[in-house]
Amino acid sequence: MDELAQPVDITVKRDESVTVTFSDGLVASFDLASLRTNCPCAQCRGRRSQGLEAWTPDAQVAPLAIVDAGLHGAWGLTFEWNDGHGAGIFPFEALRRWAEGGQPYPPDSGLAGVD
Repeated sequence: MDELAQPVDITVKRDESVTVTFSDGLVASFDLASLRTNCPCAQCRGRRSQGLEAWTPDAQVAPLAIVDAGLHGAWGLTFEWNDGHGAGIFPFEALRRWAEGGQPYPPDSGLAGVD
């Protein structure tokens, strides 16, 4: 992992945001709707590659909240959402790139057979 992408602190406000402080002092805060909308799991990425929304607010689970959060090894975060979704792994390098204004995840290769 890129040394700049190494987190030194992670704060999860289950009904508001996730804030990551990186080793060089960059503090990046991500609102829940942005995280959920940009979930990097295969299902959500596949929907986005088809021009569909990966997630839309559902009145049945409003407001959006994180039920559980955890580390995925030393390289990413996982979230279980109150809408039942929990498959995405958010790599720290992607969160860093996103915080710096870049695209968090490159487009899918198209090799998965998603039309």
